[in-house]
Amino acid sequence: MAANTNPKLAVLIDADNAQAAVIQELLAEVSRYGTATIKRAYGDWTTTNLRGWKDVLHKMAIQPIQQFSYTTGKNATDSALIIDAMDVLHDNAVDGFCLVSSDSDFTRLATRIREAGLLVYGFGERKTPEPFVAACDKFIYTEILRTKPQEPKAEAMPASTNAKPVVETAELPALRPMIETAVDAVARDDGWAPLGPVGSQMNKNNPSFDPRNYGFAQLGKLMRKQDYLEIKEVPIGDGSTNVHLHVRCKATSAKAG
Repeated sequence: MAANTNPKLAVLIDADNAQAAVIQELLAEVSRYGTATIKRAYGDWTTTNLRGWKDVLHKMAIQPIQQFSYTTGKNATDSALIIDAMDVLHDNAVDGFCLVSSDSDFTRLATRIREAGLLVYGFGERKTPEPFVAACDKFIYTEILRTKPQEPKAEAMPASTNAKPVVETAELPALRPMIETAVDAVARDDGWAPLGPVGSQMNKNNPSFDPRNYGFAQLGKLMRKQDYLEIKEVPIGDGSTNVHLHVRCKATSAKAG
């Protein structure tokens, strides 16, 4: 796909599997990657489960798509979203998709869109299964979008046998192997690597990578805190005070020296 400075994006939300409380922040995140020209939320809006979405839909100009649950145990909402996504894909109406769900059922949809040459941004909670995360070009955990992060509460499990099983939250990948692998992939002969390509390589290797997952707003700040890295500031060369950051693993530095 040709480079586009302002890609058009279709934001398709599985309302049964996403939280209305974070949608405003989510759309702000989407704006970093392009313009949301299509915004749709799918669900059975006749149920009380989606009551909290009403104000969000109006405020954020999101089109609700009604999908009745015809059969118990079958998720008709997923099917409706997938069908619409394929229609949008074949209409060549957008440059990429934002799939908002923590459901692995959209894994094949994400891979199919990427096969067509379009970008796929996934949005979901840390419980999102790894296949869906890996199927996206980039996956953003919605926990980092909340203004006030929700701390897990320790609660006693109810005695009832009908209690829902606890969904485990995926652990974040170890940071050091990710960084060292990326630096090694893009470094010059002297071991130094520009920060931008390092970040891009980390995203290619790990679609869910985001410095905010590790408590840093920017990649440069994250890198400066890693004691196994050297940091070098390289002037841009236009006479300004702006610099490009370069990084090098200290072990590489020792070998080169």
